[in-house]
Parts: sequence; C-alpha cells; structure tokens
Amino acid sequence: MAKILMIVSSARAITLASGKPHPTGYWAEEVAKPLRHFKAAAAEVQIYTPDGQPPRADLYSLEPKFHHPDADRDFLASVMRSFATDPEDVRITLEHLTELNLIAARRVHQALVDADMARPVATALVQRAARQAWRTRTDFVSALNAEPAATDRLDPGRLQALVAEVDAVCVRRAGEMAAELGAHSGLQNPKALASLTEAQLQHFDAVFIPGGHGPMVDMTNNSEVARVIRHFHARRQPVAALCHAPAALLSVGEDQEGRWLFDGYRMTAFLDEEEEQTIIGKAGPPWWLETDLKNAGGVFDPAPAWSSHVVIDRNLLTAQNPGSSEAMADALLKKLEGVAA
Repeated sequence: MAKILMIVSSARAITLASGKPHPTGYWAEEVAKPLRHFKAAAAEVQIYTPDGQPPRADLYSLEPKFHHPDADRDFLASVMRSFATDPEDVRITLEHLTELNLIAARRVHQALVDADMARPVATALVQRAARQAWRTRTDFVSALNAEPAATDRLDPGRLQALVAEVDAVCVRRAGEMAAELGAHSGLQNPKALASLTEAQLQHFDAVFIPGGHGPMVDMTNNSEVARVIRHFHARRQPVAALCHAPAALLSVGEDQEGRWLFDGYRMTAFLDEEEEQTIIGKAGPPWWLETDLKNAGGVFDPAPAWSSHVVIDRNLLTAQNPGSSEAMADALLKKLEGVAA
C-alpha cells in the first residue's frame, strides 16, 4: 500500500501588493478530488499543515460556478476545441468558463436532438452559438436566441430552464464537497510538520501538496517544508505540487553547487495569465508564481490557460490549475505503482 504525505496550507489570508489582506486557504477541488482518487486506489494519506492548525478551504473555491459536472465540462471542452485546429488560437478565460452560461451547451445540444433536430445539425448550431458567445463575451442563451433554428425547437423559457438545471446541479455539488471536506478527520485534526521525525518520513512513499493561494503564504520560506521536500528529493521519491503549490519548491534553497535544487527541471504551475483573471490577480498579488519559478531556474512548460496539464520530470510532478486535480492524482498514483504493501 502506497503511503502519501499530504501537506495542506493552513494560511487564512494573503497580503496583496497594496498591503491589504485578502482571505485565502486551500482550493477545495485540489484537496477533495485527489483524496477521492487516493482512497479509491487504497493509498494511505496522512495530512500535515505547516503549523499544525486545521486548514480552511478558500470560500471562493466553493462557489457553485467552479463545480460543473464532468459531462457538461467535457462537452464544453469539445465545443471550444472546434473553434480552431490549433488550441493556441483560442484564448479561453475564466469568464468564458464560469460567467457566460456556456456550461449549458451539452444540455442544450441534447434538448435539440430530443426535439428531432439531426445530431450533426444540433452540434453545428451549438458550436456556432458558443463561438459567438466566446467571441463577443455575450451570454450563450442570448446567442442561441439569435438563432432561428434554435428558437424554432426551444423557446427562450426552455433555454433558461436548461441553464437553471445545470446551475442547480452545481449548487448541490459545491455543497456536497464542502460537507465532505468538513467531515474529513485528517483536515480537521492535522499534524504539524515540525512533529514529523526523520524516522517517520521514511515510511512515506511520496509527498503531495495541493494549491490555492495558501502555499504562497506559508510554504515559500518555510524550513519544515524545505526539510520534507529535500527528504523525498534526495531519495528520488515523488514530489507532487498542484496549481499554486509549486510555490513550496521555492523554499528548498540550493544544492551543493549553489543552484536551486530544481534548477533545470521542467515544471508547470498556475500561469500568470490565469492569475490575472482571478480576484487576487486583479487586486494585485504579492508576487507572480510562474515568473518566480522561471527566475529561480525552472524550465516552465505551460499549456493553454485553464487546460488540464501535468508535467513530470524525473521525480518532480507539477500540475497547472484546479482542473488538473484528477490528472495529477492519477499521475502520482501511476508513479507509485509497484510500491510494496
């Protein structure tokens, strides 16, 4: 059975560039989804925080708009990919994914098919309306209402009902995740990293650090975080950091040759482009993670903004954003295959 050490930020606030504090914590999805995958794989997980205090989910991460059902999210991704043969040609923003009701595309498509529209025709219509909403940053339903072929089959009330339907599912899923995290004993009663002895560290097979802005607060200049990462790195055991969690890699300092311990490693993290679209990014973060990782010596390997993306270089696993949570968990479990029970 693989044994994973999970370090979760217990930070409650981040100081903006202006000097003002802003609430923060860990990103709910980045803790909940990996924990589900680890449990399904029968991996043992022990949760620690830098100071031993219970971590808190960033309340922003529990807003319903971040909890779209997988089927709706995957269908929308396929629609977005239809806009151009090269994904680099289509810049997707957080607004596109959370504010314009594009997430209703799958349900609208199915409703058109159910109303006896040929599937290829329905697909083309939904793609056309989605592209119009993307290009002009207008509501997806408004774009559909400008399509006679759509309104001939679905009246505006029905279209709004489809949006309300997916919204209700998102509210339910967000509530379920909040309850799941709130009931997790390891999150409610974590251990302090300082209590973790070298002998105890020997029993773990990997370290996993989820993100949220919290790691930018309590993991970038933390001697205990550095000690733990150095332990796993020296043994070539997996060091996995998700989204903002690669900030913890900045704590480790230099090797014997005076270079950052992860100098020259391929890696990814939350992009500066993605950060610019967040509440904290718009308010002015204290520093920019992608930029600082590059400046430290990391070979940055990004994917288009908001894509699920995991980079593996030797024993280092990094992932780009919350949407990479499940892919990161699976990549770590694959890396751990063969660990003796």
